[in-house]
Formats: sequence, structure tokens, C-alpha cells
Amino acid sequence: MKNKPQQIQIKDYNYQLPEERIAKFPLPVRDESKLLIYKQGQITEDRFHNLANFLPKDSLMIFNNTKVIQARLRLQKETGATIEIFCLEPASPTDYNLNFQSKEEVSWYCMIGNLKKWKEGTLKQSLVLKGEKVTLSATRGEAHETGHRVNFHWDNSNFTFTDILEAFGELPIPPYLNRKTEETDKVTYQTVYSKIKGSVAAPTAGLHFTPRVLDSIRKSEIAIEEITLHVGAGTFRPVKSDEIGKHEMHTEYFTVRREVIEKLIQYKGQAIAVGTTSVRTLESLYHIGVFLQDHPNASEDELAINQWQAYEQQHKLTALESLHNILTYLTVHQLDRLNTHTRIIIAPGYEYQLVKAMITNFHQPQSTLLLLVSAFVKEDNWKKIYDFALNHDFRFLSYGDSSLLIP
Repeated sequence: MKNKPQQIQIKDYNYQLPEERIAKFPLPVRDESKLLIYKQGQITEDRFHNLANFLPKDSLMIFNNTKVIQARLRLQKETGATIEIFCLEPASPTDYNLNFQSKEEVSWYCMIGNLKKWKEGTLKQSLVLKGEKVTLSATRGEAHETGHRVNFHWDNSNFTFTDILEAFGELPIPPYLNRKTEETDKVTYQTVYSKIKGSVAAPTAGLHFTPRVLDSIRKSEIAIEEITLHVGAGTFRPVKSDEIGKHEMHTEYFTVRREVIEKLIQYKGQAIAVGTTSVRTLESLYHIGVFLQDHPNASEDELAINQWQAYEQQHKLTALESLHNILTYLTVHQLDRLNTHTRIIIAPGYEYQLVKAMITNFHQPQSTLLLLVSAFVKEDNWKKIYDFALNHDFRFLSYGDSSLLIP
């Protein structure tokens, strides 16, 4: 495109989404959801349980196995005011696993509701957990670009922070559902293959998968691999600037095992991505491999992809060359996995490198996720897809229906 992606006007990615088209709850059977199939300009529809019939043969599918944590805590001041603390990202220890296994205290960067009423002091709440009393305390730390730092302490070392969140916390369903979390969300707002705790929002394209769909995919001789990207609350952050160049993308942490890199190489650097989180991880991998071309001894933190890096890098490597750079890096540094983070923004003008097909839900108007889809299907084809979905009774957003996109 002639203009830089930074100059894209977000108003050009708007559409009318009636409130009644937003799915407030999932279907009773996950894989009975509708599936829109966009293949080389043609649009058809089916049911999700027939997905395997439409996938390119001899393909590799990449799933995000992150698990949503009960990240929303409601604690009370002595005055009775309720303060809502939404845990976004670990501050200390910064490693998710170490943080969740801590037995006395941790710190997180958080969004705080009713912040004005919590100028100082410690919030406390007590519960009986597995027959033992536990008191959780929270104190406010400094403000940070990710949110306010909150220090948590609990007085019973028999319990980990995972235990604390599961006892005191609430699953944070998306704000646009305009309802309270219900007990059923603890199951329905997790993918059936979720394993690694850390997300504050589900990778919703995965919510349609059931054991029978996964079995049908394997029987179609399509390979399956998993990555982990912890979804941040920033995924819901609206684009408030007219031009997307002024929008600040959120940071998301991801882990890719060496075996996944090897499998991607085996499949010639091409994959079917389940969800935009898998898309962001795979495309970030390509740009990490490009960065390694000139920086083979970079630290994992230095490998993090910034917002506009994909549009600024000088090298033009093939997908395989980039992946081989990562494999070499892992070998030299004796690593069995790559741990880093990304702020990549994928918008029209971006050239996809590893993703050849995508499974994704229907996204909010004027969102960065809609930009990502538009970049994949090119030109104004996203409008044709969304018009079809609106005209054929598809359900939208997190608990809504799904699409398979093959440009």
C-alpha cells in the first residue's frame, strides 16, 4: 500500500455490530457453532465440527495452550469500599511459573477499580481454604506503564499464589459481555486443551474445539503443535487515536519449544494458526529469526519484538532461513525453548510469513484484531466476510461463531 501502516485511519475499519449479535453465552455444545469458510475469495458456511473437511491437507496446526487465571480480586477497605484489582502481569517474580508457585508474597502490575478510594493502607480479606484460615493482604506500589504495582502477601505458606487466586479470584470475562462472571464460565471460557496458567483473557478461537474435532483433525493427517502466549487485557483496548500509529500495543509473553521450531521447519515454515494469539506468536518468530541474522548473541529480552519492528527490518529472509536462525540460537545457547515477548501490530501493509491459514472469531469494530484479519485477507475482503456473517446470523466476539480464512 502507498501509505505507511502507521497512517491507517481506524475509522476505515468500522462496521455496525448490533448488541443482539454479541454472544453473551456459548452454545451448549462448543463445536455446534457456525463456521464461515473464506477460501481464495469465496465464502461458504458450515458447522465447526466439520472443520477438518476444509483444512489444507498435509498441514501443521498451531494452538495456544495458555490457561485463563482468576485474575480479578475484590477486596474491601475497612470503610466498606470495594476495591477491584485486576492482575495483568507478574512484577516479582517476573517468571509466571515462579510467581504462581510462590508461597508467601508476590507482586503484580494491575488495573485498579475504585482507585481514588485506595490512596494508602492495606486491603485484607480472610477465607477458609481447605479447612485452614488464610488472610490475603494487598498494598499499593508505584504506577507503571502496565498498571499499578500491587504487592500481595498471605499468612499461610501451605498455599501457593495459584491457590490464592483460585480461592479469592474471579475469572475475568470480557467487558463487552456486560454481565457478571458465572460459575459455568470457569469451564466454558477455557479451551479444552488449556494447560499453562497466565492469561487474563481466553484465546477465543480455541473455544470451539472439542475432543471429537481434534480427533477428526488428527485422522486427516494434520499435525498439531502448541505454543504458549499469555493473553493480556490489552487485547480489549480500543484504538482511540485516529491513526493507528498513535496506538500503543500491549506486551504479551510467549514460549515456543524447540520441537515446534523443528516441526515448522519440517512443514517448510508454513502453518495454520488457531487464533490471533497464535498468529502473533508465529509472525513474531519470523522477525526474531531476522533479528538474529545480525545479532546471534542477543539475550531473550533483546529478542522481544516491538510494535513497528516488522515494518522496519532491512533483511528479507525466507521463513525457513529465519527459523533456522532460531534453531541455531537455541542450540548455541543450550535452550530447549524460546521465552520472550511481543508488541507486534499486524495491519494492512504487513506481509505474512509463516501463517498460511487462520481460524478466528469475529472481532470488535475498529480493533487491532480486525486490522490483523484485514491484513491477512487483503484489500476490503474483511468487509465481505463480515457482511456475510452479519447477514447469515453468525454470533460475534468471544463466545460467538468462528471463521476459517485461507487467502
